[in-house]
Amino acid sequence: MKGNFMQDFFEFEGKNTETAIDNACKTMDVSRDNLEIEIIEPGNAGIFGLVGGRNAKIRVRVLNEENFTDEPLDSSPSDEDYYDDENESLGEERQLSPEDMENAVQTAKESLKKILECIPVENAEINGSVRDGAVLLEIIGDASGLLIGRKGRTLYALQFIVNKIVNKHLKAHIQVMLDSENYRSRRHDYLTKMALDLGAKAKRLRKPMTTHLLNPHDRKIIHVILREDPHLSTKSRGEGILKKVIIIPKSGNDRRRSSL
Repeated sequence: MKGNFMQDFFEFEGKNTETAIDNACKTMDVSRDNLEIEIIEPGNAGIFGLVGGRNAKIRVRVLNEENFTDEPLDSSPSDEDYYDDENESLGEERQLSPEDMENAVQTAKESLKKILECIPVENAEINGSVRDGAVLLEIIGDASGLLIGRKGRTLYALQFIVNKIVNKHLKAHIQVMLDSENYRSRRHDYLTKMALDLGAKAKRLRKPMTTHLLNPHDRKIIHVILREDPHLSTKSRGEGILKKVIIIPKSGNDRRRSSL
């Protein structure tokens, strides 16, 4: 039954868009990351949530992302750099004090709040904290899911803008990360499963496997997940920000050389 979903669009309703999306995920037994979502009607709570309310309505289609293509390697990819673009130095490298980090959190929160007000996104709460030397902003609210976008593109775009603002304002390199509805954790789990499945298939068929186009952050996760596997190597291929990751099974000679 799931296979029939791949080509067709289906409509779902809920009291808000997030409820409608949850209904779609449960009904079609797929994760949110594997759905193409079009919002037909955002919904309206009506007067005091009692009179004149309208359900949100969405149209969805399952993305056939699990059928990754087997692409031949015409030549060795020249781009083997899988570092996150957001880790590039945007300012002076210096040791930051706790006061500096608190200032960074407040600057990031205020910048994101102003951006959301321009969209506009109402009733969005922003929680800020320092985690592993970076600023983490969590967006909470009924419309927070809409800020994720397909494969997190909207979230990463907002993150890029906030990073630029904070680093320019503070004249120091501080990484700001945005999250909404625990998207980062869910995406990491999805990419981990994808990497392991494609890695196992590459070893079983003894041929390179290729992912779909990924942003730098997602590519880095694939590379790191498979880095410790002595039977596999990974390379990025493509131009621009979005590139594919090629998972290559090593020959016996390659494995012996890597162990020396």
